[in-house]
Amino acid sequence: MPRAATENRNDDILRRTEVDRFVKARYGICGTFALHRAAFGLDLLRAPVNVALAPIFLLIKLAAILFSAVGAKRVGAWLARRHIFLKSDMARRIEADLHAFVTRLSAQGIVPDTPPEIIEARIARHVETRNAVSEITTSLLVLIAGLLLFHQATPGIISLAGPMAEMRAYSGAVNEFLLGKGLGRMWYSVFPVAMTPAQVILTGVVLAMIGSVVTTFAGLIADPVQVLTGTHRRRLLQLLKRLDQENAASSLEREHLLARFGDLFDVLLGLWRSLRS
Repeated sequence: MPRAATENRNDDILRRTEVDRFVKARYGICGTFALHRAAFGLDLLRAPVNVALAPIFLLIKLAAILFSAVGAKRVGAWLARRHIFLKSDMARRIEADLHAFVTRLSAQGIVPDTPPEIIEARIARHVETRNAVSEITTSLLVLIAGLLLFHQATPGIISLAGPMAEMRAYSGAVNEFLLGKGLGRMWYSVFPVAMTPAQVILTGVVLAMIGSVVTTFAGLIADPVQVLTGTHRRRLLQLLKRLDQENAASSLEREHLLARFGDLFDVLLGLWRSLRS
């Protein structure tokens, strides 16, 4: 085997070993618990804002890809560099760890010297993708909650708000029934509780606030699962591969599309149920 090929193979083995070590330390059970300590504080206030900004992020990324595809590469690159989300303390922690990781590999000659702006863009993309996975995890938890509580699919807050508001209205009406709770249950099993749109909207707002907090800490579940499935390892190896190419071209990870597809399905399902009722 030629010497250059042998060196490349050794570098690849060493790179994979370093990636495995980093993934286990940062995203394993102990690592992710340590990471989420940074989420206590202002991150709890940033979380609902970032959830609201997620659709805007998707639209801007899609526009960047479109402009680059039609030849307006400067416009596409400018859009791709826009930072939409409020940067959380947990994101800063991950970015700092990844910068230190890439710097260490670069010092070992495993990763080529890459312009700092490209490294920053690739690391930011990695963190944004992890956030999208947290949103997907929250949607799955909401779906499970809907199936267990209401025996119906609730892929998001919008489709969960209606049944939750109805349950709250029913419980309140039964508790306030003049002839007691027992007769109240019998009465409202025949005559459904009337709800106002304001009750549903208020319930949705409260659920959205709770959901944003759940998303902040969803990595406690998602990170170890992605370690077990090799997803974190694959994603980090892909980051290093893109650094080898020294290319910061605009693109969009499938996790973002999946998260927004879930939101779209949630809206359509909510509208369909509203029209049926």
